[in-house]
Parts: sequence; structure tokens; C-alpha cells
Amino acid sequence: MINKNRSKIVISSIIVLLPMLFGVIMWDELPAMMTTHWGADGNADGVGGKAFTVFGLPFIFLILHVFSVLFTLSDKKQKDQDPKALGIVFWIIPAVSLVVNGMMYRTALGGEFRLELLLPALFGLMFIFIGNYLPKVKQNRTLGIKIPWTLNNEENWNKTHRLGGKVWFCGGIMILLSLFLPIEVMLPTMVVLLAVIFIVPVVYSYCIYRQHQKMGVVYVPAAKSKSERISAMIAAAFGGIILIAAAVLMFTGDIEVQCEDTAFQIHATYWTDLELDYAAVDSIEYRTNLDAGVRTNGFGSVRLSLGNFQNDEFGSYTLYAYTDAKAFLVLTADEKILVIGMKDEKDTQTIYRVISEKTAPDSAKS
Repeated sequence: MINKNRSKIVISSIIVLLPMLFGVIMWDELPAMMTTHWGADGNADGVGGKAFTVFGLPFIFLILHVFSVLFTLSDKKQKDQDPKALGIVFWIIPAVSLVVNGMMYRTALGGEFRLELLLPALFGLMFIFIGNYLPKVKQNRTLGIKIPWTLNNEENWNKTHRLGGKVWFCGGIMILLSLFLPIEVMLPTMVVLLAVIFIVPVVYSYCIYRQHQKMGVVYVPAAKSKSERISAMIAAAFGGIILIAAAVLMFTGDIEVQCEDTAFQIHATYWTDLELDYAAVDSIEYRTNLDAGVRTNGFGSVRLSLGNFQNDEFGSYTLYAYTDAKAFLVLTADEKILVIGMKDEKDTQTIYRVISEKTAPDSAKS
């Protein structure tokens, strides 16, 4: 199967990496830090360095693409698979790579788009496309609605995928139509439609299974081949690595403020460092309450809140704070707002005292 589809693997892999070529061509026009993630509210809430965004992300997509293709083709049952149905696995990740990297480049070059409208459009088109081919997918372990009842009985598989195709196709159309609804209604509607799309075929498959039980139909678990067992172990290991990495990001990281003679520096584990001259500070305030508002660009975790934020009081401002900070410094410099919140309230007080002394009029004269 791999040799038979070698040309498709090569062509689709090249498409996955095409955004890398665009990044190299536009290298001098791209900023040092580029938006790489958007929250559910459509606001940017994550960034990455230019080199990582241009080279690293397409390479990650390539790894996912090659793994999914090889994992699918390792299933011996795929040799009799419908070519159009099998084609789904070759072109889904290349399409995602083009769209996701295109979004990042557009943002980096000053363009705008509405993620809350783009997502329903992408989901709708994806389910229409997959739903059209789902009934043609023959029983296998790597492609389609893979649950115990479909894997262990061919009739169950065929009936479930015929219904699933209709549900996914109609669900995709309804998700597209939800674009005409108000934003506050559209997003919950899309979530409900997605739940229906995934739950209905599973419930239907189970009902068939229960009916077969009453009829005395025996469900025989299909034996896994050696390649399938190896692929499953690799997938489990890869998933474990992702979970560990996510846990590390969520619960680690520090903020350090160093007050020097003429300037102070802020070092944050997962965000860009900042240096500010005392002479540039127009005002400084110590407070014990802060409405952070919405992050528009930056990094957030259980431990840290970093990046560019927006609230009703300051408008756009920059925040370097621990998530559980109880006290904050609010500095104004060149008409920009900087907020600092250390984990220990005493550390925040110490930084406030030092910066206040350094920015006092008598200190400026000396």
C-alpha cells in the first residue's frame, strides 16, 4: 500500500511544507514574534518566534501527516478501500497546514480575519466533504467511525457509516447556515451541532448491536496485526509526550524583575523579556485589585498570565503576572500601560519601592 501511494505521500507532504517556502520569501517582512494561537473568543492568545513559526510548525504538521498516512496504510484492509474515501487521509492535514499557516502569516503581515466566522466555515465544509465519502469507507481499523460495534461486525459498520454520512453531510450544511446567526447564538449552535454529528452515529451503532444481540448475531473482535499494535504503541507514546509537555507548560514558569541602576528588566519563562528605563516611567501605582480583561496576545496557564491584554480601564496594556497574584504595579511609560504582579505580595512591594525611588524627582536630578 505504501509503495502504491508513494507519489501521493510525496506530493501531499510537499503541500504541507509550502507555508515554509512563503515564510522564507517574506522573512524580512515578518515580525520577530508571530501569533500562533487564538482563543475561543477569536482573540490571539499565543505567540511564537519567527523561526519556530516559519519552520517548526509546518514540520510538526508534516510529522502528523506522515504518521497518520503510514498508520492508515499499515492496515491490510485498506488494500480494498475505496480510493476516494482513502484520499481523505492524504489531503486533510495538508489543507489544515495551508489554512492555519495562512492565518498566522496574514496576522503577522497586518491583515485581519474573524476566527469566529472562519471556524464554522471550515468545520461545515469539512463535514460536508467527509460526509459525502463516509458511506463508501469499507470496514477497517484506521479510517471511519471506529467503535467496538462497527469494528466487530461488517453489517453494523456499513449501516452506521451510511447513516453517519448523511448526518455529517447535513450537519455540515447546518453549521454553514449558522454563519447567518448572531455571534452569541452561532457559537453555541455550532457546539450543539458538533455534538449531534458525533453522538448520533454512535448511538445508532449501539442500537444495531442491541438488535443483533436479540437476534443471536455474534460479534467477533478482529485480531490486530503486528503493524497495528506497533502503531497503537507509537500513538500512545506520542499522546503521552503531548500530555506531559502540556502539563509542564501549564504548571511551570517564572517571572523575575531585576532593578538595575538606570533601568529594570522583566524576564518571563514563556514570553518575551522587557527592559524599561526609569527615566521613561511617567507614573507608578500600587494596587491590590485588577480586572485583567481579555488577553489579545500572549501566554496563559494555571501559573502565569503574560502578554498583551485589553480591559475597560486601560484599554490595551501589557501584563506580566502570576495567575494568583494579589498585588500589582501599574506603570505608565510613553502613554503605554505596564502591569506587574508577583507571586509573593512582599516581592511586589519591594519592586514598587525600588522603582518609586528610582523615578522620584530627586533621584532623576542626581
